[in-house]
Amino acid sequence: MPQTELSRESRAAAPPRTSAFFGFIAFAALIAAQVFSILTSPAEADMGHLQKIMYVHVPAAWMAFISFFVVLVFSVRYLWKKRENDDLLAASAAEVGATFTGLTLMLGMIWGRPAWGVWWVWDARLTSTLVLFLIFVGYLALRAFVDDAEQRARWSAAVGAIGAINVPIVYMSVKWWRTLHQPQSSPSTLDPAYTMGLRLNAIALLLVTIYFIRKRYEIARLERAVEHLAEAAAMGGK
Repeated sequence: MPQTELSRESRAAAPPRTSAFFGFIAFAALIAAQVFSILTSPAEADMGHLQKIMYVHVPAAWMAFISFFVVLVFSVRYLWKKRENDDLLAASAAEVGATFTGLTLMLGMIWGRPAWGVWWVWDARLTSTLVLFLIFVGYLALRAFVDDAEQRARWSAAVGAIGAINVPIVYMSVKWWRTLHQPQSSPSTLDPAYTMGLRLNAIALLLVTIYFIRKRYEIARLERAVEHLAEAAAMGGK
């Protein structure tokens, strides 16, 4: 690859200056939403102030679902068009989605301990969420251990698309099976005292999710540009 093309590729992969500003806005919105919801919502009748964990637990689950939807879309798009950037975007969303799924599980255990008396039960919602988490941990492990970029992208796209199918199973689990987990939480099912806090935190965490996926994608493009530079240097040295 000519040096001019390498320079052009490196510049194209460089993160835009607006990224840091967007990240600042996203995290400021999240802090403001948390402060608002904690200060304005009363203690819940049964769980007391532990209820406030909902303002992170529920939006984190929603953001995991959104992230895995992005994985599905761009995995299918990669299998169709074989575009490298689609693979990188799917992988970036998978990392973010796996992180939010892990956070959802951890917060759910903290919530479940006083509510159910145990840290973990093999409940339909918890078990299906754990399966989703393990699928995408496996997805990321696959990407780490396959060296060939094209093969890695193809296999990852297949796993990502199939794994994302588990999302509706997680979502519907409380309706399809008898479960300890409460029904779906949404603004329409909550006491009005908690509705605004949940909405604001969901919007703020959506901004954070967009920032995380975007930032990880920018890093992935830089990493791939470095790989291309190394490959070109190796070819030039032969």
